[in-house]
Amino acid sequence: QVQLKESGGGSVQAGGSLRLSCAASGDVGSRPCMGWFRQTPEKHREWVASINSGGTTRYADFVKGRFTVSLDNHGNTVNLQMNTIKPEDAGMYLCAAANDGLWRCLDGATVDYWGQGTQVTVSS
Repeated sequence: QVQLKESGGGSVQAGGSLRLSCAASGDVGSRPCMGWFRQTPEKHREWVASINSGGTTRYADFVKGRFTVSLDNHGNTVNLQMNTIKPEDAGMYLCAAANDGLWRCLDGATVDYWGQGTQVTVSS
């Protein structure tokens, strides 16, 4: 089992920055992927960004150039640096992980593990 714990959410003004982190514990697996999804009442759950243990990244078009996903702590922590935040970036950000290739962390249906989420609120 893998446990994921997010931190770093909060309130931010539009145009500002925020850094989310997610610490993984337990049996992370030999070649994990980790990533971020976000959930809102209007758009439900959507994929944001993912990274594999080799450092290959993928981003949803709506965050390209603004968000950066990275790994720390020997690959056990995934970060999401959010810059130039827009009001539509508000939502519950969920950390995700899977014990397989990067493709498993691009779709919520193929993710193995979820965190509880951290809320991001954006004021304009």
